[in-house]
Amino acid sequence: MSKELIRLSNCTMAFDGEIVLDNINIYFNDKEFLTLLGPSGCGKTTMLRIIGGFLKPTSGDVLFDGVRINDVPPHKRTVNTVFQKYALFPHLNVFENIAFGLRIARPDGKKIKEEEIRERVLEMLEVVSLKGFEKRSVSSLSGGQQQRVAIARALVNRPKVLLLDEPLGALDLRLRKDMQNELKRIQQAMDITFIYVTHDQEEALTMSDTIVVMDKGVIQQVGTPEQIYNEPKNAFVADFIGESNIVDGNMICDGEVEIFGKRFKCLDGGFEPNEPVDVVIRPEDVDIVPLKEGMLTGLVTNITFKGVHYDIIVDFKGFKWLIQTTDYCPIGSKIGIKIDPDGIHVMKKSKYSGMFGDYSSYSAEYDEISDVDYTAEDEQTEEEWHED
Repeated sequence: MSKELIRLSNCTMAFDGEIVLDNINIYFNDKEFLTLLGPSGCGKTTMLRIIGGFLKPTSGDVLFDGVRINDVPPHKRTVNTVFQKYALFPHLNVFENIAFGLRIARPDGKKIKEEEIRERVLEMLEVVSLKGFEKRSVSSLSGGQQQRVAIARALVNRPKVLLLDEPLGALDLRLRKDMQNELKRIQQAMDITFIYVTHDQEEALTMSDTIVVMDKGVIQQVGTPEQIYNEPKNAFVADFIGESNIVDGNMICDGEVEIFGKRFKCLDGGFEPNEPVDVVIRPEDVDIVPLKEGMLTGLVTNITFKGVHYDIIVDFKGFKWLIQTTDYCPIGSKIGIKIDPDGIHVMKKSKYSGMFGDYSSYSAEYDEISDVDYTAEDEQTEEEWHED
């Protein structure tokens, strides 16, 4: 059974009277890879900074191993941080960058012997797959290699928790994917807790043991990647984690929901008879069938080739769905669709109902995707963390 390591109890954070975190209650287990996921401004980095000691909550408690640490400064916490900007020392080589924290005198005045420093630095170089790089200049390294040096520098002090604030944001797509796997490997090799901040759903699904989805300072859902993806709690989570068609429905009875006047079998229950609900159908869970066999029929309005599959937009009575399929369906063609019961997920109505799931503006959004990576407000250097 996992052991609880960190707990935020009734934590609220406000800046100039504006609530950034709203009465947060959550715990983090020892030796897990946990990701705080959400859009810019949702409060995820603020939560990370509170755990690191760079911010003190306006109200509430931060507990580490059951001990309240609100007033414990960052350098006295067994927590280290890797930032999006690595803040490496350009005048020091790889070895000395990693060894820097070990050469600083400890609170008791004792210094670590050079022999132990060398042993620990070389151990970290092995962990981050940079063996033999100790004499290299950091300015000669690639972005991914510099990130590994920053991780090694944070880990060499043997923290119980490593905080990572969007550390892959500055890397190109291919390198980012490689580093996702590398970070998970490092976490497992070190056998410590990683708390990772990102707005990238793929990063969260790829690396995490647990995902915390946030919006506007409130935790929307906590669960495994599979739970978050397959059983979203509301329309915000369903839309933020993966592509989703989210339509209005009525829960006729347990195991049966009505969409567009047609009844569909599902696996959900526990709703009131005829209760209005939100229905989530993932694009990959829709099968295209001949018109006469279709549970619903629609008109193809857009098609995009994605290599492995096509993304097609289909108009069903004015509501546009995204369907991912290997079948080519030309624009203007009419198609039938079939959805198995396990491809339908029913959710309670929420304040997010009606805000997501219609792909009417899909073409415009698709053109903008490559420009939406991370914003300036997400970027913070180590110096800025300390200044706050």
